[in-house]
Amino acid sequence: MDVLIIGGTRNLGHFLTLSLVSRGHRVTLLNRGQTRDDLPADIERLRADRCDQSALRRVVAGREFDAVVDTALYRGKEAREIVELLHGRIGRFVFISTGQVYLVRDAIPRPSREEDYPGPLMAEPQGGTFDLDNWRYGIEKREAEDVLAEAWERRRFPATSLRLPMVASERDHFSRIHGYLLRLRDGGPLLLPRPPWLRVRHVDVQDAVAAIEKLLATEAGRGRAYNVSPDETVTLDAFLDLLALTAHAPKRLVFVERTVLESRGLLPDCSPFSDPWMSELDNARGKSELGLTYTAVAETLRRIVAHYDAHPPPLPPSYAWRSEEMALGVELGVAGA
Repeated sequence: MDVLIIGGTRNLGHFLTLSLVSRGHRVTLLNRGQTRDDLPADIERLRADRCDQSALRRVVAGREFDAVVDTALYRGKEAREIVELLHGRIGRFVFISTGQVYLVRDAIPRPSREEDYPGPLMAEPQGGTFDLDNWRYGIEKREAEDVLAEAWERRRFPATSLRLPMVASERDHFSRIHGYLLRLRDGGPLLLPRPPWLRVRHVDVQDAVAAIEKLLATEAGRGRAYNVSPDETVTLDAFLDLLALTAHAPKRLVFVERTVLESRGLLPDCSPFSDPWMSELDNARGKSELGLTYTAVAETLRRIVAHYDAHPPPLPPSYAWRSEEMALGVELGVAGA
C-alpha cells in the first residue's frame, strides 16, 4: 500500500510511520520540514506548508495514493483545499480529529457518543486565551469534519474522521505524563485543584495506530466518524495511584483552590489532566464496526515509565515552574515542600 501521511512526525505520525514501514507499506511524509524527525532516512519526504495551496499542488503533482492520513488538518478551509487536491487520486482519507469537537457542544453527555455530535454549540468564551484557544480548536476541527462529511455525501470523497482524546505516548510533546512523573519523584507535593475533576480516558498511541491501520486494511468506515478511546475510565486520583505505583514513587497530593493555582500561573502545567477541556469518549461504535481493541491503562503506563527510565528526556517546559509550586506548598504549610 502506498500511504501519504500529512504532518505529524513528532508523536502519532512517528509511530504510525514506523508501523506501516515495518508491515511493508510504502510511506511518504508531507510536512514543512521544520521539526526534526527520528524516522529512517530512506522514507520519502515532501516539503510544503499545507496552507500554501500552490506548494501543495506542486509537491503532489501527478501522484496517486492508496491512502492518506492527515494529522495536521485543523480548519474547514484546509479541508476544502485538500478535497479539491486529492479527489479522484486516493483510495481513502483518514482525518485525525479530536474529542474536543464534543466539548464545544452545549450540555454534552460524558462519555460522548458519535451520535452526540449534532446540536447547538457553546458561545465563544470570554476572558483569557486558554479557554478561547481550546474552544477555537474544537470549533475549527468541527468545521473540517463537516467539510469532509459533505464531500462524502456529494462527491464520495472517501473520508473517515477519527476522534481522539489525549494520546498517551512516550513522545507526547506536551510532556504531560512525564511532568506528573517528575513531580512524583522529586520529593515535593503534587498540587491539584480541588475536586471534582473530569475523569481520565486517554488513548494509548499504539491503539490509535492500530485503529488507523484497521481502516486502511478494510473498505469499512468511509463517510463515518469513530471515537478512538479506551475501555477504562478512571478518576485523576486513581490515574495518579497507578502512575505512582508504576514509578515506585510516593504520591503526595495537595489540594488547592483552582483560582489560587490560576492566579499563580501554575495551571495547567502543575496538573494538565485537571484541564476542563479533557474529553471522555464512548468507544462502542469503533469496537462494533471496526473491531477495535484497547490497552489497559496500567500497561500503557508501565511502557511509558520504562521508556523514560531507559531514555530520560530533557526536563519539559512545564517543569520550569516547579520551584513556584514548592514555594506555594511552603505557604500552605505542607511538610517537605
